[in-house]
Amino acid sequence: MRYLPLTDADRSAMLNVIGAPSIDALFVDVPDGLHLDGPIAGLPLHASEMAVEKHMRRLSKKNLAAADAAFFCGAGAYRHHVPATVDHVIQRGEFLTAYTPYQPEIAQGTLQMLFEFQSQVARLYGCAVANASMYDGSTACWEAVAMAGRVTKRDRVVLSGALHPHYAETIRTMAKFTADEIADALPSIQGAPDIEGLIARIDDTTSCVVVQYPDILGRVFDLAPIAEAAHAKGALLIAVNTEPVALGAIRSPGEMGADIVVGEGQSIGVGLQFGGPYLGLFAVRDPKHVRQMPGRLCGETVDAEGKRGFVLTLSTREQHIRREKATSNICTNSGLCALAFTVHLTLLGEAGLRRLAAENHRLACLAADCLAQVPGVTVLNDAFFNEFTVMLPVDARTVVRTLADRKILAGVSLGRLFPGVEALSKGLVIAVTETTTEEDIEILCSALKEVLA
Repeated sequence: MRYLPLTDADRSAMLNVIGAPSIDALFVDVPDGLHLDGPIAGLPLHASEMAVEKHMRRLSKKNLAAADAAFFCGAGAYRHHVPATVDHVIQRGEFLTAYTPYQPEIAQGTLQMLFEFQSQVARLYGCAVANASMYDGSTACWEAVAMAGRVTKRDRVVLSGALHPHYAETIRTMAKFTADEIADALPSIQGAPDIEGLIARIDDTTSCVVVQYPDILGRVFDLAPIAEAAHAKGALLIAVNTEPVALGAIRSPGEMGADIVVGEGQSIGVGLQFGGPYLGLFAVRDPKHVRQMPGRLCGETVDAEGKRGFVLTLSTREQHIRREKATSNICTNSGLCALAFTVHLTLLGEAGLRRLAAENHRLACLAADCLAQVPGVTVLNDAFFNEFTVMLPVDARTVVRTLADRKILAGVSLGRLFPGVEALSKGLVIAVTETTTEEDIEILCSALKEVLA
C-alpha cells in the first residue's frame, strides 16, 4: 500500500498558500517530452521484497568488480587500499549519526574532526585555508570558478583542454545560470601540456584559468608560468587535483602559485563505491579570500576557562545567512567522507603518505616500461605520477571491451571521455596504484600483445 500522509484537503490548503492551481502546475518548467503519461515500460507494477532482492542479485553478478580483475582504471576515481580502521572509526555512533552541527559548539568532536580535516587539506594543497569539504571534486571546481568571479568581478573562464571533461561539463552546466563565458579546448596529444597555448588565451577580461594537476592524461608539469601569466592579467589560477596521493610525491599547487586549489578526496579513505558519495576538497592560498569561500570553516579557540575548544568560524551558506549574501547554496559538507579522509591520512602520517606515493609511482613506471615494449603501443607522457596515457594502433574502446572479457579492466579510453573526437579515440588512460601487483602488470602487457597482434 502506498503511504500518503496528506489528505486532499491538506494538499488543497498547501496549493492555496503558494498560489498554484494544481500539483501539475509545480512542474511547468519540465519539458513536455519528459513528462511520464503512465508506468515506466519494462518495470513491474509491484514485486515483493524478496523478489526484488533476487532480481538485483542476478543483475549484480553481471558486474566485474575491481577486486576481481587486473584493475587499471582511473581518470578521476582511483582504487586504493583503505585500512579496516577507517571503517571502524566512521561507524562509531557519535560520528555516524552526527549529520551536521546545527548547534555547532555542542558538537565538539565533529568540529574538532573538521578542523583537523581542514588542516590536512590546507597542508596537502600548499594553501593557507581549507573549508570543511564539499560534495565532490567537480562541484568544488565550479564553486571555485564562481568564487573567482566574485573576487575579480569578471566573467570569462579559461579552461585547460586537459581538464577532466566531466569537470568541464559541470562548469558549462552551471555557467548557464550565471552568464559566464567559458573558453575551453581539447587536450593536446603530446608528451607535455601546451602551456604557451593556454597562456595565450588569457586576456584582460579573464576571471580565472582552470588547470588540472596532474592533468587528465596524467601529465605532471610546472604551474608557476601559468600562475604568473594569470596574475599579470589580474586573473586567478584554479588548480584541480583528482588524485591527492600524488601530492605525497610532487609539489603542491599552492607552492607554485595557484590561488584556489580544489579536487576530489576519494583516493584517501573513501572507496570507489560505484561513483559516490565522494568528497570535494577546497582551499585558498591567500587568507584575504577566505570570506569569498563557499561552505563552512571550523576554527580553534579557547573557552572562558582557557581550555581548547572548536567553533564554527565562518558559514557563508544560505542556511546560515541571508540568501542573497551567501557565497553558495550548498547545504552541507560531506562530513562522513571527510572523517574517513582524515582517519586514513592520520594513520598514514606524512612519512606514510610519501611512502605510499613512492610505491604508486614505482609500479606505474614498471607498467609504463612494460607497455612501451608492446608492439604498436606508445607511452605518451614525458612525466607522470601513477597515471599515464598510451596511444594504441586501434580504437581504445574496442581494446578495453575485449580485455574486460578476459577480466582485465585496462583503463579508461579517451574516446569514452571525449566522445566524437576522432583524434583522441586511440588514447587509453592507465592508472596504477599500490593495489596493482607486478603480476597484474604482466597480465595486462601479455594480453595487449595478443589483442594487438
